[in-house]
Amino acid sequence: MSISQVPGGKVVAIASSTGGPKALQAVITKLPAKLNAPIVIVQHMPPGFTASLAERLNTLSELSVKEAKEGDVLTAGSVYIAKGGKHLNIRYSGNRHVVYYTDEPNREGVKPCANYMYESLSESRYGEIVCVVMTGMGADGTKGITYLKKQKKTHVIAQEEESCAVYGMPKNIVNAGLSNQIVPLERIAQEIITNVGVM
Repeated sequence: MSISQVPGGKVVAIASSTGGPKALQAVITKLPAKLNAPIVIVQHMPPGFTASLAERLNTLSELSVKEAKEGDVLTAGSVYIAKGGKHLNIRYSGNRHVVYYTDEPNREGVKPCANYMYESLSESRYGEIVCVVMTGMGADGTKGITYLKKQKKTHVIAQEEESCAVYGMPKNIVNAGLSNQIVPLERIAQEIITNVGVM
């Protein structure tokens, strides 16, 4: 059983929107295959586009990247991108963390909404959640991380303004006092590695 499946492991949870696909490529392609945590991503995209994004990142990355399916078990060294048009959540069941989807209305004007992902992780068995909020309009992620920080050990990395296509989501994280680090896009991968380690 990998460390990602037992209490005390770590998980990386990324939120991005406008400019996100390019930013995700800059981050995910710099991460090693033996990253000691799974990565879950909410990128604001309509249905159909998230599968092609996952396929592209998978061909460019050492990590295994896929569009998350209902019931997928989170394992270290793998990346799970939320399906467009559904809200991604993580549930702890049978000594494993698994993906499940819900179909509530749009939240923050988007679906998937990262707030659901972050809020669901508050009930996980992970010892630490590493949240990364990158380029995008609006404030998605702020309410979810505010809630998560009250429940779990949480480390929050916000993308700095100069490297964002749109400085909305990270700005709201910073203004809310939630960020532990504010870093340029080219440094985010290294900060993830520093925080979760390599197997």
